[in-house]
Amino acid sequence: MKAQRQAKILDLIVKKEIGTQEELTTELERAGFIVTQATVSRDIREMKLTKVAMSDGKLRYVAYRKTEEDMREKYIRIFRDGYISMDNAQNILVIRTVSGMAMAVAAALDHMELPEIVGSIAGDDTIMCAVRSIDDTVIIMNKLRRIVEDAKVD
Repeated sequence: MKAQRQAKILDLIVKKEIGTQEELTTELERAGFIVTQATVSRDIREMKLTKVAMSDGKLRYVAYRKTEEDMREKYIRIFRDGYISMDNAQNILVIRTVSGMAMAVAAALDHMELPEIVGSIAGDDTIMCAVRSIDDTVIIMNKLRRIVEDAKVD
């Protein structure tokens, strides 16, 4: 029943401009669902619905979905925010970060799914990345430089 109700909620917010829990409750009841305001409130929270402003200033519910692109941008932002410098020793890439940011930056690198990096170890302000080969080290350093330089242009 819950899955059907939540599917109906998605259908309703796509088709109608629904801006309050009361409006949503009324529309669900018209569709044959017996719900309380507490149930609707729980569904909104579980479904991660959010309100956005329309051109006329009214608010309406929408389903917020994090796409792969949204997440990639988040990881890039974390990398940029923590990055200070990098250097290499053969196929080991050493990245210096803002103090306390190494683990977050290393996690961001892992999630960016850079095929050249086999794995990384983070301390407080230093990350050591094992890279597949010396050639791959040059490739990954160029990729990371471009990410940082793009931030300076923004």
